Amino acid sequence: MKRIFVLPLLAAGLFYNAQSIGNSPYAAFGIGDIKYDNTTDVNAMGGISTAYIWDFNNNFNFSNPAANKNLELTTLKVEGTNENNFFKSNYDNMSVTKHSSYLSNISIAFPLSPKVKFGLGYQPYSSKKYSILTRETLTDGSTKANLFSGEGMISTVQAAVSYQISPEFGVGLRTNFYFGNVYDINELTYSTAELINGYETKNKTKSFNFTVGTAYQKKLAADRKLTLGGTLTFGNTGNLETQYTNSTYFYTPGQTKNNVSIIDSKFSKNKDLIPLGFSLGAGYGRDAKWFMGTQVDYNKSQIDFITDPFANQASYKISAGGWYLPNYNNFRNYFSRVTYRYGAYFEKGNLSYMGTNVNKFALTGGLTLPFENKSASRMSGIDVGIELGQRGTLDNNMIRQNFVNLRIGLNFADKWFNKRLYD
Repeated sequence: MKRIFVLPLLAAGLFYNAQSIGNSPYAAFGIGDIKYDNTTDVNAMGGISTAYIWDFNNNFNFSNPAANKNLELTTLKVEGTNENNFFKSNYDNMSVTKHSSYLSNISIAFPLSPKVKFGLGYQPYSSKKYSILTRETLTDGSTKANLFSGEGMISTVQAAVSYQISPEFGVGLRTNFYFGNVYDINELTYSTAELINGYETKNKTKSFNFTVGTAYQKKLAADRKLTLGGTLTFGNTGNLETQYTNSTYFYTPGQTKNNVSIIDSKFSKNKDLIPLGFSLGAGYGRDAKWFMGTQVDYNKSQIDFITDPFANQASYKISAGGWYLPNYNNFRNYFSRVTYRYGAYFEKGNLSYMGTNVNKFALTGGLTLPFENKSASRMSGIDVGIELGQRGTLDNNMIRQNFVNLRIGLNFADKWFNKRLYD
């Protein structure tokens, strides 16, 4: 698919539409802004999850389905995200601020047996919503106008199961079902023309893939522990159906197209919507006290929706972070039972413009606040996280995106499905 899309135009028009999940102008490319499948607590640690086994019994790790040996309670999570983006470009010294809030995670998990744990969850996978209008006065006095717009969302439902082969080694499998629709349209018109020329791309997604994981945790002296983990995402099934249409038309009141004349139309199917990827992680800590880890994620390039001067390429992410819990048994001091989380990451993005990569980095932090009337073994509570970072650059008239993202989640953990012993 060929599209004329000069990045300074993004800065010139930067979103005239209402708030949405996908705020970044870079959502105009491909299937939109990709949302990492991290929960609030994991995101607050820079995204480390591959070698992360929570010490307590109330948390399920979807990112690495093998890392769930300690889950003993039924846990229900509901999480929301507030994104605050600040865009800057050297093109006409443009600057724009955008905000959005959305539901980012719903999940339930519970043990099927002491060795088998199961989880089911929903998250938005990607989103786009943008509208960019540019006008140019030609030498003959007429006006040329281009409208670039797009919207839609792809969501994912995940089902994961873990099996603990031994006290130290576990394996897991997660199935991922992606569904939704995204579309883009480029409309061109002149003040001297009666018709609009529109090039529209509609993408309909129904796709499966799988994530397998392994996790190994070795207990050491003085309550220390070493954790290693790895995941692999593979096996796209299903289809991304793409309909390309080049047509002319005009609008009547109510934004209804009339006198539509199709110049060209194409239809294609592709199974490679979600790229092959893997993750490796390692961590070290002390039982119920502290933990720190690091992780590397790699993904092959996505479907190439775009052409020169843009390039779709492989991406990688390097993360580091951890948590600290002063004293989970200290019921005289509430803040001694609060878990403090910290982290950072750098991501080489999959998008490149004229040889300049659209990279991303951030510092993260957060708290897990236990409900005060619950025992330490239950640990129901509130997760709060913050992410401060930057995406993109001012080079080549590109857009620099500074962001402050806030996340909050409720985690209700208790023993369900138990037989009543006493009436």
